[in-house]
Parts: sequence; C-alpha cells; structure tokens
Amino acid sequence: MSEEKKAKISIIVPCFNEQEVLPLFLEKVTEVMKSMGHPYELLFIDDGSKDRTLGLLQEWAEQDEQVKYLTFSRNFGKEAAMYAGLCNASGDYVAVMDADLQDPPELLPQMVRILEEEDYDCVATCRETRKGEPPVRSWFAKKFYQIMNRISDADIRDGARDYRLMKRKMVDAIVRMTEYNRFSKGIFGWVGFRTYWLPYGNVERAAGQSKWSFWKLFRYALEGFINFSHVPLSIASWFGFFMTGLAFVMLVFIVVRKLLFGDPVAGWASTICVIIFIGGIQLFCTGVMGQYIAKIYSETKNRPHYIVADSNLDDVKQG
Repeated sequence: MSEEKKAKISIIVPCFNEQEVLPLFLEKVTEVMKSMGHPYELLFIDDGSKDRTLGLLQEWAEQDEQVKYLTFSRNFGKEAAMYAGLCNASGDYVAVMDADLQDPPELLPQMVRILEEEDYDCVATCRETRKGEPPVRSWFAKKFYQIMNRISDADIRDGARDYRLMKRKMVDAIVRMTEYNRFSKGIFGWVGFRTYWLPYGNVERAAGQSKWSFWKLFRYALEGFINFSHVPLSIASWFGFFMTGLAFVMLVFIVVRKLLFGDPVAGWASTICVIIFIGGIQLFCTGVMGQYIAKIYSETKNRPHYIVADSNLDDVKQG
C-alpha cells in the first residue's frame, strides 16, 4: 500500500492526573507510530486533571502537530472522556488506550495488520492473566464477566480491556448511541461487528497510581448490570412473588394449627424478625427499581456528556 493511501490512525487517550506517566507514554507510542508509517493523531482527553497533565499536553501540542487535546471544565469520568474522543477522532482507524502503559503500544502494528488483511471491524484486547492484581479483585472481576454475559445481550470477554482498534463504521455506530449513562464495554459488544480478540499478559502501571479503587470498580460493575440488563428488576419481582407465596403458606399453617389443635401462636421475637426480614426485601426491591428510575431521570434531563474548556482542535464536537 502506498504512503498516501495508508489509513489514518487516531489514538484516544483519556487522562486524569497522569503527569508522571504521560512522558513515558508519549515517547513509547510516538516511537511505535513512526515505525508504522501511517498518518496518525494522538488525541488526549484531559478529564479535569488537577496536576500538570494539561500543561504537558499544551507544551507537546506546540512541538508536535500530531498531538491534539481536549480538556474538560471538570472531571466527567472516563466514560465521558472516551465518548469525547470518539466524537472528535478523525482517523479511518480509531484506538482507545490508557495512558498508564498497561495497554502496550507494541500491539498496534499487529492490530492494524489484522484490520487490513482479515475480515474484522475491530481488534479488541483481553488479558490472559491477572498476574500482579490482588486475588480478591481478580475473583470479583471474573464473576462480573460471567454474570454480565448471562444476564445481558452485551458480548464481553473475560479480561476485556477498553484498549481496541476500530474501523470508522464501528466508531460511527458507537457515537450514535448517545445515552448519558454509558458503559463502554457493554456498548462495544452491543453494537456488534466482527471483533478479533487479541490476548496478552497483564502489564503493571509504568508510573503513578491507579485511579480505580475496589469501590469504584464495584460501582462500575453495577452500572453495567443496570445499563444492559433488566434481570435485576426481574429478581425484585420474583422476590415479591416468592415472599407473598411464603406468607400465604405460613398463614394457612397458623390458622389450621389454631383450629385443629387450639395451640396459641406464641413467639413475639420471631414475628418481629420476620417483619424486619420482609421489610428488608421490600426495601431491596424498591432500591433496585429506584436505580432504574434514577437512570431514566438522568437521561430525561438531556445534559451534555462533557463540557470542553480548551482544545487545539479546529472543530470541537460537544457531547
């Protein structure tokens, strides 16, 4: 393929307080992209960082025309950052990568080759192992993928990363999904298209600290369940049906016992326990429904996914 016909590659890099690792990332990814010979752009999305992330991006943008950046007016979250990148990327192929070098840039040539030579629309990466990750987190992550694939239409591979390279038609399909409550791993699977899964070993952060605590990951998992499945609502309904049936059986038993044997119905403490238990089930079911109602509420407000405070792009698409 001649130089002028090579596909342009956009690399989207969400950033939040990544000043320590960004120089290492830029050096590595620039080296890989120059060796490939494709026209490219590095689109950094500064998600309201409080450190020198934005300053570094502005300095690099003045020195290298391939470096583009958007900075948000505040922290909107990684999902908003990825969506902003997808909306503003101009490449024929679009990649999403983390800045911490846990997504090896060395895989990009292989990913491009697969898209060019084989019948795939996307090359997605997944970790073969979770070496170096806390065992408890690994166990919960595996269970999340198992449950998610059983209760939803989204095809999410165990160990799937956001790191992937997509053709333009897949990117356009994702951008058209404008819901406010986004769960990109589910969206990537829901839109379909032919995806090649590229496994690799777990890589530790090159520098800095992870922004994902166990609690944040847990909340992210709940977002996935609620955004891509109605099963939690069904569970709440079945809880109600089961408890109603159980209460009816117990009522019949008590009435029969009283009429036939004249036994007094004692047990104030056990009665209170049953009432508290049933009340807990009701609150649980109400909470599940409340989560879905909250999602509907946030969607109906129709607020933007992000607000751009500064950019070196000529035409910024607001989300």
